Amino acid sequence: QVQLVESGGGLVQAGGSLRLSCAASGRDFSGYVMAWFRQAPGKEREFVALILWSSGGTYCADPVKGRFSISRDNAENTVYLQMNSLEPEDTAVYYCAAAQAASNMIWANKYNYWGQGTQVTVSS
Repeated sequence: QVQLVESGGGLVQAGGSLRLSCAASGRDFSGYVMAWFRQAPGKEREFVALILWSSGGTYCADPVKGRFSISRDNAENTVYLQMNSLEPEDTAVYYCAAAQAASNMIWANKYNYWGQGTQVTVSS
């Protein structure tokens, strides 16, 4: 059974940094895409970043490019989201997701495994 467990959220001032972690277990993730999404109150779930588990290739959404980066530690089966220069608009619940690699992996409906989410709040 696949499990994704996020940690690292919290309250931070604008301009600050946080690193989120997603501990993945339950299968061999070779050939999988691991991603971070976020959802703010009253808004739809939004793609943030993804990483190809096998190759390490990454892609970040435009709103976070240059500020956020995604990485993984294959030995620890953990995916990270480093968030720098945080803005109040980054406030949301952040979710880790996993799915077998396919096309259009920026869409939430492509992912069949989800974590429980971790709250990130950025104060102005």
